[in-house]
Amino acid sequence: MAAVAALFSPSSLCVPSSSRKTTFFCSAKPWRTRNRVPDKHRRNELESISQRKGKEEGRVVKSMKNKEKSLLYDCNLEKQQVLDTNDYRGSSFLNAVVKVYTTHTSPDYSLPWQKQRQYASTGSAFMIGDGKLLTNAHCVEHSAQIKVKKRGDDTKYVAKVLAIGIECDMALLSVENEKFWKGTEPLSFGRLPSLQDSVTVVGYPLGGDTISVTKGIVSRVEVTSYAHGASDLLGIQIDAAINSGNSGGPAFNDQGECIGVAFQVLRGDDIENIGYVIPTTVVSHFLQDYEKNGKYTGFPSLGVLLQKMGNPALSECLKVSDHEGVLVRRVEPTSPAYDVLKKGDVIVSFDGISIGNEGTVPFRSSERIGFRYLVSQKYSGDVAEIGIIRAGNNMKVRTIVSPREFLVPYHNDDPSYLIVAGLVFTPLSEALIEEEGEDLLGLKLLAKARCSLARFKGEQIIILSQVLAHDVNTGYDNMFLQVMKFNGIAIKNIHHLSHLVDSCKDKYFIFEFEDNYLVVLDKEKAAEASPQILKDNGIPSGRSLDLYEPYVDLSEDNRLLDLDIGDTPITNSEIDSEGLLWA
Repeated sequence: MAAVAALFSPSSLCVPSSSRKTTFFCSAKPWRTRNRVPDKHRRNELESISQRKGKEEGRVVKSMKNKEKSLLYDCNLEKQQVLDTNDYRGSSFLNAVVKVYTTHTSPDYSLPWQKQRQYASTGSAFMIGDGKLLTNAHCVEHSAQIKVKKRGDDTKYVAKVLAIGIECDMALLSVENEKFWKGTEPLSFGRLPSLQDSVTVVGYPLGGDTISVTKGIVSRVEVTSYAHGASDLLGIQIDAAINSGNSGGPAFNDQGECIGVAFQVLRGDDIENIGYVIPTTVVSHFLQDYEKNGKYTGFPSLGVLLQKMGNPALSECLKVSDHEGVLVRRVEPTSPAYDVLKKGDVIVSFDGISIGNEGTVPFRSSERIGFRYLVSQKYSGDVAEIGIIRAGNNMKVRTIVSPREFLVPYHNDDPSYLIVAGLVFTPLSEALIEEEGEDLLGLKLLAKARCSLARFKGEQIIILSQVLAHDVNTGYDNMFLQVMKFNGIAIKNIHHLSHLVDSCKDKYFIFEFEDNYLVVLDKEKAAEASPQILKDNGIPSGRSLDLYEPYVDLSEDNRLLDLDIGDTPITNSEIDSEGLLWA
């Protein structure tokens, strides 16, 4: 089951050995990730860096079992490289940076009809004009209340979220109180920095209440793994000290222009001062997406699994020139490219830009970068022209690009659930896996979660998460199994299951699970027992609010139900080979 435990080590982390892996967590709260199986040799840890407050303040909040090294939610104070602000810029320069106070109320994925206990965190944000603030998504996700405070002001002002981008870890806030904006000036954005350019990070990290300024240089600019969004976008690596609470704070060049947003750090026994900044190219994409659509629609993807072509014999066999192109191994059925690209195609260009056999394209004057960068520059719904070689023939195809559709989502704000005579059904998500633990899933279901693609939009893995004991369900002990069919009909998602239960005309509810496990309930007795089961367990409703909406079938082509969608690592962080990549 190597594919199950595979952990991706991005090149941006500068890991000496290809066997070293990196696991991603969010430190604004105990968040969930893929890649839970730790490598015993791993020492590198990447984390977002907002500061959590509460009972856990001042100590490690989360660690992997067996005391393995992993990404930690910590509040360890690192030595600050404090810069004299008088040597850099006047106080007006710093007044645009504010402190963010957030009270979070996260969903309870194990008991989806309720919320978890509230907790608080602090982070940073800055003014960008038009009554808006910019910060990190992990600073304000699942927020019950957000307040912001300006430098030199004791008043906290209520803010609200306008848009959240999970993949890019960005959030747009607004403050309606006009007093907050009096005498303030927004920051201006600068160009993408070059290597060794000076960079200054400003924010409100742990260690004090006043604003903090640290300085360093740009170490690297390349496609980077984003810890919170589990995505791969352009990132800037810097050596300026970044600590818990810096999240959402701006990074500046020597001209006083904002060149990005601080958002995560890399920690390890042999690592010092490696921080990451979201560049203005990603920030601009997020803001323009919101302006164009009135909401955040996401960063698009081709939805193709690719193989690098570094072997000359492979290129010769496929009739491709040396040092050119990447091989298509699989195309996601939910991707628009599924209709134009095929297994065995070699992608040699994207929008007229040639792609090398390592999957890279020219970047600036003398650099190269993963061609995923070109895809991420587009917006959902844009058209891309792809140059391919198919059976030795050069072709040009056009496809729409759109965000990926995950069978097991990383983030799920309001988990859906359906309770039938005490049987609790809910979609499988990474958040649920984190709460319940991988051991409860078993290898078969865990492998499906890690290595299966969605066959159509809206497809979900529905599991029986628990059984609320009652005479009507006697004999069906607590299980954590995938339900495959209801009365002989294959289940597509939780809404489909709810629809099938509501429209059932048979005498029995027959649930078929994996490995041919069968649960049969008398329909009338189930209906009679359900209200009492809900009352006994203090559950307000037998289903989530979204399941009261009419069911709409999103699977346009039922033939896709027969596709083999297993045995494919579904993200770059799942891949245990440097020869493969998603784009």
